[in-house]
Amino acid sequence: MPGLLTNSGDSSSIVPYSPTTTTPTVYTLHHGLTSPITPRLSISWSRGNSLRVTVFRSPETASNSGDDEAGGKVVDLKLSGEDFDSEISDAARWRRIAYGSVAPFAHLQNKKNAMAALAELRHSVSYDGEWSKYVLEYSKQISSLLGSKKSSPPSLIEDPKTVLKFEEPSSLKAAWELLEIFYADKQSHPWIPEQLVDWLSDYDALFSGQVPSVHLRLVEFQAELINMQAVENEPAYWQAISSALAVGWLDIVVKLLRLHGSYQLNQLGVRETENGLVEAVAVLASKMPRMRVDLPSGKLGECYNNKSDFMRAWEKWRAQITKLDCSAFWLQCNHNQTKENLKNLLQLLLGNTSTLSSATCHWVELYIAHFLYIRPFTSGLESMYVLAQKCIQLKPVSTHHKLMRLILGILEENTEVVLAECSRSFGPWMIAHATELLTAGSVEAEILLKEERDNLGGISIEESHRLVYAQVLSSHALTWQIAPIYLISCVKHGVGLLEILLYKQPAYHSQVLLKNIEICRMYDLDSVSSNAMKIAGVHHWKHGRKGAGVFWLQQAGDETRLNRIAQKLFDFVGKSISDESFEQWEGLIELLGSESRTAGGLEFLHKYRDFKKSLQQVQDGVSIDAARTAVEALILLMKNPSTPQRFWLPLMYDSLKLLNWQERPLLNVSQTNLLLNKLQELSVARLRPDFVEVALPPEASSSVRVALATNLGRAILEE
Repeated sequence: MPGLLTNSGDSSSIVPYSPTTTTPTVYTLHHGLTSPITPRLSISWSRGNSLRVTVFRSPETASNSGDDEAGGKVVDLKLSGEDFDSEISDAARWRRIAYGSVAPFAHLQNKKNAMAALAELRHSVSYDGEWSKYVLEYSKQISSLLGSKKSSPPSLIEDPKTVLKFEEPSSLKAAWELLEIFYADKQSHPWIPEQLVDWLSDYDALFSGQVPSVHLRLVEFQAELINMQAVENEPAYWQAISSALAVGWLDIVVKLLRLHGSYQLNQLGVRETENGLVEAVAVLASKMPRMRVDLPSGKLGECYNNKSDFMRAWEKWRAQITKLDCSAFWLQCNHNQTKENLKNLLQLLLGNTSTLSSATCHWVELYIAHFLYIRPFTSGLESMYVLAQKCIQLKPVSTHHKLMRLILGILEENTEVVLAECSRSFGPWMIAHATELLTAGSVEAEILLKEERDNLGGISIEESHRLVYAQVLSSHALTWQIAPIYLISCVKHGVGLLEILLYKQPAYHSQVLLKNIEICRMYDLDSVSSNAMKIAGVHHWKHGRKGAGVFWLQQAGDETRLNRIAQKLFDFVGKSISDESFEQWEGLIELLGSESRTAGGLEFLHKYRDFKKSLQQVQDGVSIDAARTAVEALILLMKNPSTPQRFWLPLMYDSLKLLNWQERPLLNVSQTNLLLNKLQELSVARLRPDFVEVALPPEASSSVRVALATNLGRAILEE
């Protein structure tokens, strides 16, 4: 399957995994409890890379100690900083890369879709130049994400014996820059040889772990340099200069040459000719013509971006080297090692094949040396591949480094080999993002990557690799949120797998649910969003969080379940309408609203709530105005057809104080007759077998009847 994680434990996998058993890291837990504790532990993730460890003292220990010490302690154990395990550190770095690459990828996909729509509208596809610009911009953003050179502050006093400032390079960034050089940066194709020179100077250290390299040779020499008295007498000194010159590290060459003993003040008088020859070679090296637009800061050479100008400068420069090589000053040089090795350096500058071969350590370095001194005008991948094969024959290696294999795949113009190498050596992230570079301006690569294949289930290679990478992201709790960006770019199976991913998220976690809803809104997955909210609502309701349950069911528009809840609430209130426990449901009634269609809706419960509030004010001894308000609420309830029959008697029983109001009758004749008629209907209803008695005192009905009769008489007399 393309893009599967390698089992080598390479740090290029998003979630690094090594099948080999490693020694676990031990962290000291400073809980502060006195011994003996015989603790029970509760461990959970805290913020960031921290564990929250709760240490509980055993009950026996706590009771026997007799002190006031707490029964436990909560400790945050930080898995970062100096104690941070390298594997966790790598995982954190890769999460940063995974998140950082989302924006450039999504932006490029948006550009692609917009340009495709515009091309379809205009019935043309002539946007190669503009698209190449977007791809290069995308590549630069990804490259900067993978790491940038850290510029150390300049020192006031520079150590003259510091030959090489070493920084640990990234093989992933090295591979990405190779793809950028050959596929994305179309405008710089005439300067590919010089770009490879810069690339090797940045990443030659990566080869050191597998094969000897110029970088390793210079590092070893720098370690020995501090103990050298007369460096010109040491073979390692001249070997380091030759190797650095062969691969074009001219600044290092000049610096090393000026460590020569003839530059010392006490030697200038007696070694003047020798010093002049050393300086001449240093100047020639520093003035080497370079077929490029410009040079990085601190690098030496003279730039020419015009082939004819470069050719004239090249011929003039080589003539100066030949003239120095034939100079009579060599006869006056008394230091044989200096004379022989300087002549050897001139042969390197003149492009002597055997000298270049002996100065370099592996075929990539020899390949770069050929570009610098023998074939500076090499162009075209075919001729570059032929040259690479020649260098491999001259400098064979037992096992090719992964970057070497990638270079050969690129030069061979074999997109499948490049894909396989990216997938095998650099993991799903690389292949998911690099396909945009491989297809930039290449019709063959685009057909290869975008053609639907039966052996892949009817999807393309490009989609297959993106699905694999999305699967890797989905399997990690900290990266699943960015998987939808890649799934949605997969035409065939992306949306279906995205729905599955969203359904698998624990909807009962509020933050996860909100993220789920946000993703659904971005990609118009309304049904998925609705179902997730329904799941959350049911979960909260079943676990006693009824308010949260109702809220999410309302957000989902789940009328069926809301009506069931309303019915349960309605039934409960019907059994205990005269009980103070109604107060605990008041908030839920308010939340449900009056739109539910069960049993005439919850309109009755809202009116009943208003009635209870007015009645409570009457009980507290508030003025007659509150009593009149309560009467009006009672009459509204009794007139309302949505008020079920089983609520009539409890309502009137709750209103006995209103019916027996001392000062004057609060109900007029028509209102009293309404309540009497309701009471009569209730008496007739008791004869039906399905009638259910309400839990009220036995004398409730008679008390209400007497109160109504009394109120009726008083109301007639008053009218």
